[in-house]
Amino acid sequence: MRIAVVGIHGAWSSETLADAMGRATGERLLVNLDQARLDLAPAEGKAPRLLCPTAQGRLLDLCALDALCVKKVAANYAPQMIDRLEMLRVPAACGVRVFSQPERILRLVDRLACSVTLAGAGMPLPPTTVTEDPAQALDAVRGYGRAVLKPLFTSKARGMALLDAEALDASELARALEGFRAQNPVLYIQKALDLRGQDLGVCFLGGAYLGTYARRSGPESSAAGGAAAGGAGWSTSTATGGRYASFDPPQEIIELAQRAQAPFGLDFTCVDVALTEDGPYIFEVSAFGGFRGLLAARGMDVAAAFSAHVLAELAR
Repeated sequence: MRIAVVGIHGAWSSETLADAMGRATGERLLVNLDQARLDLAPAEGKAPRLLCPTAQGRLLDLCALDALCVKKVAANYAPQMIDRLEMLRVPAACGVRVFSQPERILRLVDRLACSVTLAGAGMPLPPTTVTEDPAQALDAVRGYGRAVLKPLFTSKARGMALLDAEALDASELARALEGFRAQNPVLYIQKALDLRGQDLGVCFLGGAYLGTYARRSGPESSAAGGAAAGGAGWSTSTATGGRYASFDPPQEIIELAQRAQAPFGLDFTCVDVALTEDGPYIFEVSAFGGFRGLLAARGMDVAAAFSAHVLAELAR
């Protein structure tokens, strides 16, 4: 059984999953899509191929494998992630089992696509406005009072900014919005919630509940939004000083997160849940996060569990 991990050479979660899959199958294969070559129209009588070098420099045709495990498709969130996932549809069409299926991950990498799917499923989202019009964006920020601006392609709160409409005058607010819009033509604006210092990552394997960890805000989180930020602790991301901690949510939160991940049908996923005085909210569903959080907070070896899940599915 030849199974490759699609990930990032040198990245902890990718290397960890490749190690676990290598132990399970006897062959360790890790490929990075930034070096991929897709041939869609090869010579007559030849099948399409998706060629990627391994860490050892061997060229591997992903269309000739038994399965692929998608851990990461890019080192940073960016629109080219969509193109790389489209490339992975080729081995899937050739009969290679892909965990998770690329067309399902496609609905998650763009924050807007994820939010529209969650809203359509009736999930409780924070009040959210999406617009390309600066005047509409300004109106939304003023209406929310405190709002978080989020890039459509990002992780760990990178590139996000908190705007406090009461702390900034009209010209400062307009400049802050224009500065964000220069890098993000589509403005995704969300009402800032009082996270009370933490939010949750609720994880599922094969649709079944696996475990939960909390992200708790650290001393750097109050500065995460730069000069336009207002108030402390709005980001719990580990990239802004947050830390992982064990958390046992009530059953109703597990069930809410399970309903949130269901429309996407991923093999492994993490649902970001905020617990507020007004009730729980779903921020997003992630196709790539959760491995480190569950290990750090709960000592769970998700890479081994994921590998066992893949082999069990292939044996069916």
